[in-house]
Amino acid sequence: MRTHIKFCGCTSARDAHEAVEAGVDAIGVIFAVASPRCVSLPTAREIAQAVPALTSLVGVFVEPNAAQVSAALAVGYLPQFSGNESAAACECATRAAYIKVFHVVPDCASGPDPAAFERAAQPYVRATWMFDSAADGKHGGTGRPFDWKIARALAGNRRFIISGGLTAENVGACIRQLRPYGVDVRSGIETGGVKDLAKMRAFVRAVKEADAQA
Repeated sequence: MRTHIKFCGCTSARDAHEAVEAGVDAIGVIFAVASPRCVSLPTAREIAQAVPALTSLVGVFVEPNAAQVSAALAVGYLPQFSGNESAAACECATRAAYIKVFHVVPDCASGPDPAAFERAAQPYVRATWMFDSAADGKHGGTGRPFDWKIARALAGNRRFIISGGLTAENVGACIRQLRPYGVDVRSGIETGGVKDLAKMRAFVRAVKEADAQA
């Protein structure tokens, strides 16, 4: 199984065009107002119009209301819930698939008890799980990796996505160690907070090389 790639934090049609040119599978657009990369609905619509068929659009939310999710769904975005949303809130906000983020403390030697985590996460029926780093109260975008083996212990045989501190230099090791369904990157493909096409291409190349080796 090949590893799917999501580039997060795209803020313009140009970002989206370059991500597609680099070979990405999914483009993440942030709707969480606390993020410096938050985009308006009109900008999200422009980005969606720049994305060809077969490239997925993901709208990143932190504890949104139902109207915000509905507006993004209408433009073609699959929701990603990155805050403390309950399973009921996620399942009611969309009747289709979505991504639910669970945060892991980067410096923690071990994560939650797998059995307890499974009970807590199981109600997210239509979710694909994403594991991201937790730091400084942020809901992603920390630029710091966590101990990846924690994700494997928590996910078991489920499909999952890894995020948090990934770069072209370390994503290959992550893939060879975990064989995740997908990887998600934001700051690792940026220079000075701006998307960098060379880093995008390098990241995709590193993922493909790791898939071939695995």
